[in-house]
Amino acid sequence: MKTAWLIVLLAMTTPMSAQVPPSASEIAAYTGLHAAAAKGDTAEIEKLLKSGAPVDARDGYARTPLHVAIYRSQGPAAVALIKGGADPNTLEAQKYDIVTIASVADDVPMLKLALANGGKATNITSPYVGTALIAAAHLGHDEVVRTLIAAKAPLDHVNTLGWTALIESIVLGDGGKRHTASLDALVKAGANVNLADRNGTTPLKLAQGRGYMEMAAILEKAGAK
Repeated sequence: MKTAWLIVLLAMTTPMSAQVPPSASEIAAYTGLHAAAAKGDTAEIEKLLKSGAPVDARDGYARTPLHVAIYRSQGPAAVALIKGGADPNTLEAQKYDIVTIASVADDVPMLKLALANGGKATNITSPYVGTALIAAAHLGHDEVVRTLIAAKAPLDHVNTLGWTALIESIVLGDGGKRHTASLDALVKAGANVNLADRNGTTPLKLAQGRGYMEMAAILEKAGAK
């Protein structure tokens, strides 16, 4: 039991800290495309690309200029980089792509931009071998969840913690409005409401055990046991 709670506590704190945006000191030290991406300087990006600058160059954390543009919510810069050949599905050091970066940030405009420009909601990302949808459900980013569902994100992917997006909306959620809305969106999209965790505990039992009765009612209505 103690081990299980340690896993939960680790999962509650680590996924967000594992995603590392460029620090102020890193941004100050950037040159070339990384610096232009951080500033959102599309003219400089286009100039550097024409001169042969490597579009998928990596910084010390394996972030490309495109990762930096998404972290900094620099939409036009991100589009310029992708048009210049940047891979929208490449992963940085902790295995995050631009779709997951935008999802964790609850940045719906950047998420939609990433998806519209080749980013895939189906990518397997993060140190937990998860998906952007799992990360969004964990955080209760309900509009992100709906956006990823519309982009055909895998509903029932199980990460290395043994949890789906549906389960994470419960066990790492607070039972509040946004986590409940995330769960509701997943249920309506057809997520498996009876897919249990590693201990054989179903989403319904997990919700009931935490006193999340609105979540439990949604699950029961969908045939959860």
